[in-house]
Amino acid sequence: MSAPLKLAIAAALVAAASPAWSLYKVIGPDGSITYTDRPPAAANARITSLGRNGETTPLGDASLPLELRQASARYPVQLYTAADCPPCDNARALLLQRGVPYRERRIASDDDTLALERLTGARTVPALTVGQQVLRGLAPADWNSYLDAAGYPKESKLPRSWQPPPVTPLTEAAPARTARPATEPASASPAEAPPPAEGGFRF
Repeated sequence: MSAPLKLAIAAALVAAASPAWSLYKVIGPDGSITYTDRPPAAANARITSLGRNGETTPLGDASLPLELRQASARYPVQLYTAADCPPCDNARALLLQRGVPYRERRIASDDDTLALERLTGARTVPALTVGQQVLRGLAPADWNSYLDAAGYPKESKLPRSWQPPPVTPLTEAAPARTARPATEPASASPAEAPPPAEGGFRF
């Protein structure tokens, strides 16, 4: 990969990141609270990153090594997949082999498809976000370049016990429709089936 491309990738990630200055709140196992401007290395403490305006974000999974915790806190990785999608299986395998902690969002409905298009600008799966950087379609060289620039180790440092969080749909399920009041007359004609949805997602 050329030097200008590396610089462009790094610049894109930095532009999407929070300011470099950070203050950390560390809650130890005994409940003691410590504030520090250095990334803490405690493995069994609850760690929160405090922004300049007082906003708080958890500093990754406390069970992860510090290098992974820092990368996943600054540039969290989300994978967007669909069922029966071999490229999605390959994308998942790439992240697991490299040892990147990620969250998987499933595209399983028309609402999910529309949300994916709003988020990534396309209906293509798999898709990946590294922080706010969107990567459409599986391109291992590009994905690895952005993961490098985000500070993820090139070789897996995930604990053997680590498991990805449960897969969740991209959008919340719509609440179930309530039954019509008894006073409202029922329609005499059967309801027509809705027309098939246009579009859909592509592999």
